[in-house]
Amino acid sequence: MEITIIAVGKIKEKYLKEGIAEYLKRLSPYARLTVIEIDDENAPEYLSPAEAEKVVKKEGERILTKIPPSSFVIALDLKGKNLSSEELASFISEKSLYGKSRLTFLIGGSLGLSTEVLERADFKLSFGRMTYPHQLMRLILLEQIYRVYKIIRGEPYHK
Repeated sequence: MEITIIAVGKIKEKYLKEGIAEYLKRLSPYARLTVIEIDDENAPEYLSPAEAEKVVKKEGERILTKIPPSSFVIALDLKGKNLSSEELASFISEKSLYGKSRLTFLIGGSLGLSTEVLERADFKLSFGRMTYPHQLMRLILLEQIYRVYKIIRGEPYHK
């Protein structure tokens, strides 16, 4: 399975970099994983709705150019479907059984994902109604992907 994570912004905090590196290492026996970082748009702290939409649209355009062809696209979205770890494992396992050997996960910036990106997504996944920093979300997603593979293979880790 090939997995691509397209995320807006660079990871700055050392603890997040270390956690991400650890899960990328743990995942290497299970899948080929690529992380693509998209530059976030420079914007002032307080934006009008129109300015915020412009920022999200520009970031979205960058995301759309990086999605690998023939990839099944999963956008992380607060309004998406909330799955348990077991349900996500079943979902990913089912996709691979039906010939979807390339998955792409999309993580937006601090303002989320553009309408165009959400429309391109084949599935919208929610990690609950709480808001997480987009940099931390990358680590959480990697941990869940690792957990998914442990569940699929019946290996110890998931409890």
